[in-house]
Amino acid sequence: MSACWEPKRCLGIKPLRDKSGLTGKNLINNQAMKRFLSIILLAVAIMLPQQLAAKGFPNETLNYEIVYHWGMIWKHAGDATLSLRKSGNGYKAQLTGKTRSWADKVYPVRDTLKCSMDANLRPLVYEKLTHEKDYYARDVVKFSYNYSHTSAHCTRYRKSGTTSIDLSAKSQAYDMLSVFYMLRNLDYDELNRNKNYTTVIFSGKEKEYLTINYKGVETIKMRDGSKRKAHRISFKFTQKGGKKSSDDLNAWMSTEADRIPLLLVGKLPVGEVKCYYTK
Repeated sequence: MSACWEPKRCLGIKPLRDKSGLTGKNLINNQAMKRFLSIILLAVAIMLPQQLAAKGFPNETLNYEIVYHWGMIWKHAGDATLSLRKSGNGYKAQLTGKTRSWADKVYPVRDTLKCSMDANLRPLVYEKLTHEKDYYARDVVKFSYNYSHTSAHCTRYRKSGTTSIDLSAKSQAYDMLSVFYMLRNLDYDELNRNKNYTTVIFSGKEKEYLTINYKGVETIKMRDGSKRKAHRISFKFTQKGGKKSSDDLNAWMSTEADRIPLLLVGKLPVGEVKCYYTK
């Protein structure tokens, strides 16, 4: 496992992992809907920071559209909204994801990620609220620091009871939301093409790793049919020992000065999910 890079800052995330399929020609089954939400939350978090970097961290609300694609099928499956607000000397971020009305009939999902960060964008408290059909869960991660070391106390609330675990890392660590604000420090002109960069992330129950790989500039087709040039980055998620915890994902950031995030694509066992930034 490679070390976190300098002068570029670390980043990382772990998405949920589920199998998926179709219940009919135009419907996705319960497991697929859970996967949709995972991609929604991941996509928005990945794609947000470059835009914030260009705007200097204003109070802001961003909206995203998630589309399921399989052959001739293009289905608007979910939406996500991320808000950022200045709070004292730090920031508060919130990301909500939900399925569309047609998908609610199959498997309704309403998930929320919350994070408080200090002025240096280090996470202080992270909270994940999960509501997927009849399933409810709440994870809380409280961070503390000792020089370059990061520690966290993680509490998991379930109907069956409450459990907790302590995690630590010898470097800066992040949660599923705060970590992507570190993307604002990436300088694409300095990134080496096809070189891996890795960092630590704390989920609600374990320490994991994210490795990014810069692929260069590509031309992509947007939802409205327009074509844009964008920086492409791939993301690989692993657990201790190098075992993959999710399929790889690809994100495209605009090459223009504002670096607007344009698209993220995540593969499913059947088809793929595409996350489009909407104005």
